[in-house]
Amino acid sequence: MIQTAQQHPLLSTSFPAEFTPGARSAVRTCLRVQPEEKVTLITDEKCLPIAASIAAELEAVGCIWNGFVLEQLAPRPLANMPQAVLDDMETSQVSIFAVEVQSNELRSRMQMTDVVNRQGIRHAHMVNITPEIMTQGMRADYRAVDALSQAVLDRVQKATYVRATTPAGTDLHVALSPEYKWFKTSGIISREKWGNLPGGECFTAPGEVNGVFVVDGVVGDFLCARYGILEHTPLTIWIEGNRIRRVACDNKQLEEDFWDYTHTDGNSDRVGEFAIGTNIGVTKVIGNILQDEKFPGIHIAFGDPYGAHTGAPWRSSTHIDVVGLHFNIWLGDEHGETQIMQNGEFLIKP
Repeated sequence: MIQTAQQHPLLSTSFPAEFTPGARSAVRTCLRVQPEEKVTLITDEKCLPIAASIAAELEAVGCIWNGFVLEQLAPRPLANMPQAVLDDMETSQVSIFAVEVQSNELRSRMQMTDVVNRQGIRHAHMVNITPEIMTQGMRADYRAVDALSQAVLDRVQKATYVRATTPAGTDLHVALSPEYKWFKTSGIISREKWGNLPGGECFTAPGEVNGVFVVDGVVGDFLCARYGILEHTPLTIWIEGNRIRRVACDNKQLEEDFWDYTHTDGNSDRVGEFAIGTNIGVTKVIGNILQDEKFPGIHIAFGDPYGAHTGAPWRSSTHIDVVGLHFNIWLGDEHGETQIMQNGEFLIKP
């Protein structure tokens, strides 16, 4: 049964006052929710206080909203997104997904984002949102992040390749394809492309990636919670022709888990995303991919290339990000190279 906002228990769920600035930023700055709009708010038992802070902001705006707690609709991990959620999204202009994900739930999230893409919903994807993120990354000045993201976007759209290195040993050459689009997800969410919150990145599907990526930040999906920050046990990935050829890590269980994840289907080992993090409000990795992939630098993802947006003509049932630290980044074309980041600090200004 769908409860009206006035009846919804989220409105009587307590939450720390420290969540309010982040919730207000999400609702008013990032999503720009209007009183005449309808919002679908999706959460779970673990994220109830965070969802409650968002619900309070939706109530303050005066919009219509419906809230769903996943465990009340279906057993976890989800085999499919509950139909009640998908049906409600069909008539919403905005949706918010504040959930701690479990293993093997990517299919259900893709069912949700299929509706988002088809309906042009302004969607905030707050996967594995935590109290720490609500009081850090969600408090960023998203107008400043958006300005920097636009400056990066303007430059990468003109480049034909990106070269990147790190002190830990990353050495990548990324050929860019004119067939694939660049997007910025700076936290200012539009109908054109749903975005993660906290936001702050420019991404595309790469033409071809070759070289070595040393993951001394974090790995994504459920492996992030399992292994945390990898600065002292980095995972090294050798990439040839856009495919993983070899991985190595002192933590052999991580090595095995990552290899298995990236060999789930025929494209799980293929680089599907190349991205530059632009959230200058994030000053360190915290062991949570939702925020850490926005950390200034480069992250790539193996698996699905978000083809509905990038134009890449292939799909995968998996998508896992990897984040490195202290990047040096050069953008290149037939005229030469321009460095835009040195040791993790942007050299360009909006």
